[in-house]
Amino acid sequence: MQTKTTKTFYLIPYYVWVVLFVIAPIALIAYYSFFDLSGNFTLDNYLNFFTSVYLKLTLSSFWYAFLITFFTLLIAYPTAYLLTKTRHKQLWLLLIIIPSWINLLLKTYAFIGIFGLYGPVNAFLNVIGFGETQILFTDFSFVFVSVYIFIPFMILPIFNSLDKLNPSLIDASRDLGASSWTTFSKVILPLTINGVKAGIQAVFIPSLSLFMITRLIAGNKVITLGTAIEQQFLVTQNWGMGSTIAVFLIIFMVIIMIITGQRDKGATSYGKNK
Repeated sequence: MQTKTTKTFYLIPYYVWVVLFVIAPIALIAYYSFFDLSGNFTLDNYLNFFTSVYLKLTLSSFWYAFLITFFTLLIAYPTAYLLTKTRHKQLWLLLIIIPSWINLLLKTYAFIGIFGLYGPVNAFLNVIGFGETQILFTDFSFVFVSVYIFIPFMILPIFNSLDKLNPSLIDASRDLGASSWTTFSKVILPLTINGVKAGIQAVFIPSLSLFMITRLIAGNKVITLGTAIEQQFLVTQNWGMGSTIAVFLIIFMVIIMIITGQRDKGATSYGKNK
C-alpha cells in the first residue's frame, strides 16, 4: 500500500504538468473558439471553417505536409540504413542531429542568404550560364528548407528501428533465395515500420502548423493552417476564428497520431544480442 502511495506521490508533478501545459491550453483554445470579434457567443466560427476558403487552406496544408514528409522519408530511410552499416555510426548520427540544436530562426535566415539573388546558389547558376533565378518565395524553397529542417527527426527513429533489427532474419531471407528487394519489402520494412511511423508523426504533424518558414522562405505564396492561425491572432485580432482553426488542427493531429500509432511487429534484437 505504501509503495502504491509513493508512486502516486511521484506522479503528482506529471499530472500537474499535463493539466497546466496540455489540458488547460487546449481548453482555453476551445473556449475562445465560441466567441466572435465582439466577444459574443457564436457558432459561426465553426460554420466559417467549412467554407471553400478554409477547406482549400486545409487541403493545401495537408498537401505541403505530405510533400515535406514524403521527401524527408525518401532521403532519411536510405541514410539511416547506410548509417547502421558504418563503423562510427553513433558519431555520424550525432553529426546529423547537431543541426537540429541550432535555432530554427537562425537556420531560416541562413537559407535566405543562400537562396537570395546574391547568394552562393545564384552565384553558381551564373557561373554555369543559367543566370540569376528567383529561388526564394517559391514552393521549391519552402519544401527544400522544411525537408532540411525535419530530416534529423525522421532519421533518428528509423535508425533506432534498423539498428535493433535482428540481422539473422536478413541472413535467413537471403539464404532462402530472396532477392534484395524481397528482403527489404518483406523483412526489413515491416520490422522497421514503427520507426517509419514515428518519423512520420515527428514530421507530418509539425508540417501542418508551419508559419515562420512560410513567411520568411515562401513569402505569401504558401499559406498553411499555421499561417492562418498567426494571421487571425496577430493581424485581424480575431481570436475566435484563430482558436477554431487551432481546434481543428489539434483534431487533425490526433487523427494522424491514431493512424500512425505504433504496433509491435516483433522486431527484437534477441538474436543480435544472444
